[in-house]
Amino acid sequence: MSVLHALRRSAQLSLEIRKSRFLVQAERVDSPDQAMASLKRMSDPLATHNCWAWRIGALYRFSDDGEPGGTAGRPIFQAIEGQGMDRVLVVVTRWYGGIKLGTGGLARAYGGSAAECLRLAERIPLVAMTRMQVHCEFALLPLLMARLHEFQAQKVEEAFDAQGARLSLRLPRDQAGGLRHLLTNLSKGRALIEPEQPE
Repeated sequence: MSVLHALRRSAQLSLEIRKSRFLVQAERVDSPDQAMASLKRMSDPLATHNCWAWRIGALYRFSDDGEPGGTAGRPIFQAIEGQGMDRVLVVVTRWYGGIKLGTGGLARAYGGSAAECLRLAERIPLVAMTRMQVHCEFALLPLLMARLHEFQAQKVEEAFDAQGARLSLRLPRDQAGGLRHLLTNLSKGRALIEPEQPE
């Protein structure tokens, strides 16, 4: 699977297509609630249409906002997919200029302007993360903590009991196997490692 990307920072693109003015705004969003709050802020109530789409992992939504069905929201969403973007909201605002574009023209205008905005935007690769629960003896803890950086792992929580330390770690999914192997070797198989929980 190819790596998906998120926006490094918000992006905008303005253009005119047959007298209609279009403004594309793209912003990173990490939850559906955040997407809908951003949509409210980015929409212009005085514009003819504020069409939009967002994608967050397997979740997505889009709207034609009064344009003929399938001519705006879906093409914007297809632009998000075509550009390999995730965790993104794209709002395309249109001020009608008096010339009708037709259904094909609308789909090209909305989808094409969204794709161009995303193509020009600064992006960063999205790394699939996972969480790992580890229970190890006290003696192993300093050695483990000293080597977490090798696996780009972060300690999220730490607790102690009579048997040792219980850690919750967050790390890239593709590093989990290596860390599991290291823990097994360091503890001679005594460390308890719960199955990973993908984020």
